[in-house]
Amino acid sequence: MSDLPRIPLAGVIGSPIAHSKSPQLHRHWLKTYGIAGHYIPMDVGSEDLEQVLRTLPKAGFVGVNVTIPHKEAVMEIADLITDRAILIGAANTLIFRKDGQIHADNTDGYGFLENLRAGAPHWNPAAGPAAVLGAGGAARAVVASLLDAGAPEIYLSNRTRVRADKLAQDFGSRVQVYDWVQAGNMIDDAALLVNTTSLGMIGKGELRVPLDGLCADTVVTDLVYAPLKTRLLATAEDMGCVTVDGLGMLLHQAVPAFERWFGKRPEVDRATRAAALR
Repeated sequence: MSDLPRIPLAGVIGSPIAHSKSPQLHRHWLKTYGIAGHYIPMDVGSEDLEQVLRTLPKAGFVGVNVTIPHKEAVMEIADLITDRAILIGAANTLIFRKDGQIHADNTDGYGFLENLRAGAPHWNPAAGPAAVLGAGGAARAVVASLLDAGAPEIYLSNRTRVRADKLAQDFGSRVQVYDWVQAGNMIDDAALLVNTTSLGMIGKGELRVPLDGLCADTVVTDLVYAPLKTRLLATAEDMGCVTVDGLGMLLHQAVPAFERWFGKRPEVDRATRAAALR
């Protein structure tokens, strides 16, 4: 056996995975901090997920990110799950412990709040209700983090109402559901508007929710980052709103994972953004 330490390996598992910006982000940090480690994308099908996850630690992997379609499935495989991952019902970060156990966490809500605070430093969660569009996994992370941060109420709307009702049921009386056709109305009193749907993304349909209820005091953020400035953000900007793009959430959610895997807490700065956009 060699006395040399094993080079720590990490990566991202999904299917498809070629579009992921995580490899260029983590490789940027590894290079910046002079850490001998590697981060690779892995296209893994659902039928092979558990076998791959159980094998990776034996090959020197210290953890992986998990993306679509495996974020819920890994909850059944993990040995330990954080409270916030249980609340959200999905995990995006796995840590492979030395005792062989898989530890699942969800850092999406953390990344969302950190991005919001960086892009809109004057935003106060207690200032008023937050209007959230969408009711998928990302919405669950956003709602959990906003309630935890002190938002008095969440107005929620989704194209399929039953999913919004289920989310409201899981998170309690501070979440109020609106029909999709009424989504424009819920913006009127909102201090924050969040789009967690894929509408507005390149290759997807446009977000057609009426935005005339926006006022200049409303902070508007879109989880979509391709394009970086969505039609929602451009319209909100024209109306005088403070806007925050979705790229920062991707960057900030990666910080706790990188620190756990490689032992260094990375900074999200201009160079980080540039590396992710490269």
